[in-house]
Amino acid sequence: MAKKSKKQHQPGGTPATVALTAAGVEFTVHSYDHDPSHPSYGEEAAEAMGVSPDRVFKTLVADIDGALTVAVVPVAGQLDLKALAAAVGGKRATMADPTLAERTTGYVRGGISPLGQRKRLPTVLDASASAHSTICVSAGRRGLEVELSPEDLQKLTGAALAPIGRP
Repeated sequence: MAKKSKKQHQPGGTPATVALTAAGVEFTVHSYDHDPSHPSYGEEAAEAMGVSPDRVFKTLVADIDGALTVAVVPVAGQLDLKALAAAVGGKRATMADPTLAERTTGYVRGGISPLGQRKRLPTVLDASASAHSTICVSAGRRGLEVELSPEDLQKLTGAALAPIGRP
């Protein structure tokens, strides 16, 4: 069962929750016991929180023409690499090397947050996010999600909004 709590100040939190607190943004942290044997981090989060998978977004790191870019898409679907490349004016996109993604963002795979990354990367948020009053994204570690408005996420990450997900 997921624990739900409103956070105003979280000393020693993840870089994502620290960034949200510093920005004065309203958010809710959801924690759950991560099962390492679950086949999908995102689907596990949606199930544990009892939230529709189209409101839970995964953070993926792609390589577009040699530059790392963050894509935030619903866990219910997949990332459309061609659409992501087009959204940032690139030609070719591939998934980034997981070790490079971890080293660049400062987070581990399955816990990469679009917020509070070690190096701020260009970010694209799937346009479907705007259909929801709040969405959930990783709070910076497996078993920890943060719920916030898509507008706040877009503002804090400088994300472009584009249709980059597919069912």
